[in-house]
Amino acid sequence: MYATKSAAPQPLPKIATGIPGFDELSCGGLPRNRTTLLKGAAGSGKTVFALQSLVNAIRRRQEPGIFVAFEESTGEISANAATFDWGLPALARDKLFFLDARLSPEVVQSGEFDLKGMLAMLKAKKEEIGAKWIVFDGIDVLLTLLQNPVSEMREIYRIRDWLADNQASAIITAKVDGGGSEIMNYGFLQFMVACVISFGRRLEHGVALHRIEITKYRGSDFAAGEYPVSFGSSGMEVDAPEPAEIRHEASTERVSAGFERLDTMLGGGLFRGSSTLITGVPGTSKTTLAGKFAEAACRRGERTLFVSFDEGAEPIQRNLASVGIHLKPHVKSGLLRMYSGRTESVGPEDHLAKLKALIREHRPRCMVIDPLSAIAKSGGIGAARAVANRLIYAVKDEKITVVVTAINQMDDPQAEATDLQVSTIADTWIHLSYLIRSGERNRALTIIKSRGGWHSNQVRELVLSDAGPMLTDVYTSGGEVLMGTLRWEKEGEEKAKTMQRRAEFDHKRSELQVAEANTSARIKALQQDLDRQRAALAMYSSENEARIVSSSDREKELRRIRSADPAGRSNGGRAGVARRRGSNGSEKSGRKNKRETRDAS
Repeated sequence: MYATKSAAPQPLPKIATGIPGFDELSCGGLPRNRTTLLKGAAGSGKTVFALQSLVNAIRRRQEPGIFVAFEESTGEISANAATFDWGLPALARDKLFFLDARLSPEVVQSGEFDLKGMLAMLKAKKEEIGAKWIVFDGIDVLLTLLQNPVSEMREIYRIRDWLADNQASAIITAKVDGGGSEIMNYGFLQFMVACVISFGRRLEHGVALHRIEITKYRGSDFAAGEYPVSFGSSGMEVDAPEPAEIRHEASTERVSAGFERLDTMLGGGLFRGSSTLITGVPGTSKTTLAGKFAEAACRRGERTLFVSFDEGAEPIQRNLASVGIHLKPHVKSGLLRMYSGRTESVGPEDHLAKLKALIREHRPRCMVIDPLSAIAKSGGIGAARAVANRLIYAVKDEKITVVVTAINQMDDPQAEATDLQVSTIADTWIHLSYLIRSGERNRALTIIKSRGGWHSNQVRELVLSDAGPMLTDVYTSGGEVLMGTLRWEKEGEEKAKTMQRRAEFDHKRSELQVAEANTSARIKALQQDLDRQRAALAMYSSENEARIVSSSDREKELRRIRSADPAGRSNGGRAGVARRRGSNGSEKSGRKNKRETRDAS
């Protein structure tokens, strides 16, 4: 026995539809040269999906297509498609063929009817324009007119065989029965095709929400579950699931949050590509801080997108100008794009699709969403939370530095939590609140968290003026932070005390200076008296020495004049002393001679 080599499995050939989000949902698009069934209630988006797939195939890959309409006229379809930026009339001239296949009940029921003739004509047209795609829109309308189960099955299989023989990628649309999920009396269609896509439309809180779900895809993997669908100027967009693994880059570059003192509290500013959440009750200046961030970004020359809900761009510019924030020059220069949307009549998914489209158009480096919590007004809080999370992730995927605001709806003014629950995915969380004391309301700012760096834990007073927002210095008294009038009164009181202490100090210093001067004067007088006494003593000593010297000099001079020997140097000096010591008589004789000598003198 020889071992046989099994061939490696080949991936199913697919064609991208070009519908944002759907190709990611289906892992590549629709199956090539096979049939896809689109089922859903009226107005759920089946025709838009089919026609948009054909338009993208023509515009991106130059693949012509055929659109067969069983329910609407080609004029109605073209008029409906004119709301999108597809340029359908130009494509319909040579790349897209519309066939109006509507049949009246009288024609169908008058005799034996089949699709042979129409399919033969479609084959000729396919070969003429080289069509790669074909759409049968509203096939259930044709089957309903037949009113014969056998005929219905025969025509369905006829279409299936024709598609297989002509190697075309086909899309068939059919309506479901009421609020159910099955095609009216034609559930067997799902077993004949390679891919089945379900479209849903339902009302939540008065807002229409569209959903899409791939329920079958032979030979291919796909993302299971329902996903939101939105419609914009470019057609349908599917909010596909985000990748399971988060791979956001972490930048160490810092950008200004708007003004220097706030940057200091944040340890140097915000990280490039990070998300910042500003929360607070209405009136706490959330929009002001967001506007200051946008102005700082524009001054750095960075493209910025400012999204506001339920308030127009012009009023926002006027209001911010009153506090020294001027956005109008940056709007005129093109650096700043401002978009204002209504929230009551549009679902959260539609808002998400619109914001993604704005990001693609403007390519901003910084972005403001004010307030993000407004999208919870429509479609329910569950949908709003999901959209808010996906939006922040999408912005971070684009490396955009974003600041979003959210309103606290709780009665407690100290409450910090938000209904959208986006605080866990925000990198920085700034909370604004009111401090009400002594009949006065003051704004307070605190930083709850700032990932990746140091941040201040102080509660700072936020003051607005025509020079812009400002954070005052921290002022405490008795361990309590004071703001507003209380701070002003305390500062005045401390200033008065300081001035009093300074006056007391100056007075005491003057007294001490006078005492010092008096003491110095007394010391000087005593010093002068001491100097006089020392001088007198020195003079007396000098005079005494002079008298002694003068007496000695006169005695010497007298002896010289008398030619006498110096004192103690007479001839009988030593011998005379000996004689005096030897006998009294000799001593007496010596004294007698001395007296005689003095008498003679």
